[in-house]
Amino acid sequence: QVTLVESGGGLVQAGGSLRLSCTASEQFTMAWFRAAPGKEREFVAAINWLGSRSYYGDSVKGRFTISRDNDKNTVYLQMNSLTSQDTAVYYCAARPQAIFTQPTAWPHWGQGTQVTVSS
Repeated sequence: QVTLVESGGGLVQAGGSLRLSCTASEQFTMAWFRAAPGKEREFVAAINWLGSRSYYGDSVKGRFTISRDNDKNTVYLQMNSLTSQDTAVYYCAARPQAIFTQPTAWPHWGQGTQVTVSS
């Protein structure tokens, strides 16, 4: 049973920063997705299990950074220059090997953490 536990969400003012964490029970390729009210789940960022490659959704490039600490089986999402458009539930996801941007390609999911950006 693979488990993913997210933390770090909360309320922040526009222009501020937050860091999300996700601790996994095993080492996988990891990703972050987000779902705003009434919208489909959106790819945010992903990193391979080595930490040597990362990919970002167009809406977060240059503002968000994904990283990982394999000693802790933890992946991080540093979010800077937040706007109200970043308000969503953020989900951690895991899969073996390759990175895909489609949510359906990821078999393992965390419970989600709410990020709210006030303008």
